[in-house]
Amino acid sequence: MTSRTLATIIIVLVLLGVLSLMLRSWRRRTARDAALTAGYPEPAAFDRELASAAALYVATTPRDQPLERLAIAGLGFRARGGVSVTPQGVLLELAGSAALFIPADALERVTDATWAIDRAVEPGGLLLLGWRLAPGAGAPSEAPVSVDSYFRFSDPADRRAISEAINSIASGGPAAPGAPATGRSDFGTEESEV
Repeated sequence: MTSRTLATIIIVLVLLGVLSLMLRSWRRRTARDAALTAGYPEPAAFDRELASAAALYVATTPRDQPLERLAIAGLGFRARGGVSVTPQGVLLELAGSAALFIPADALERVTDATWAIDRAVEPGGLLLLGWRLAPGAGAPSEAPVSVDSYFRFSDPADRRAISEAINSIASGGPAAPGAPATGRSDFGTEESEV
């Protein structure tokens, strides 16, 4: 056996070992997050659309833990899709998943972010949407689970429009005059930097 063949065999074995560890890790994460459910029942009819834009969904993480991906059904993987905001809430339509509705009263914050999981962009290039998972997510005795979902918009104007629309429905009305369109908005929650 030549040294080149031996090196190839060793590299293949190392790669197989790494892949098996990754698979095992993902299975554990999926089992850990199996009780978490996203989305709420959609309203029978939506009011007028306040804003809508195509987006790249990046990830959903536990609140203020941008490097810890949650393996929630429909939100476990990156996907292209759309974000629509109506007075009732936010509708996520991601490729490969059923539409996911987040009512206005489940929204907790919207702000800009620069990085999450394995995505780093220019300052403020991501939109961070903080919200509470549907009731019954997690153990019954636990408080509602708060998460952060990250989106990348190709046009910064779309990110601003979605952010402003979410601010208007989550805070019960339009954002305060003079408030920055893409600044931090926490709807009664504790602030933390991402």
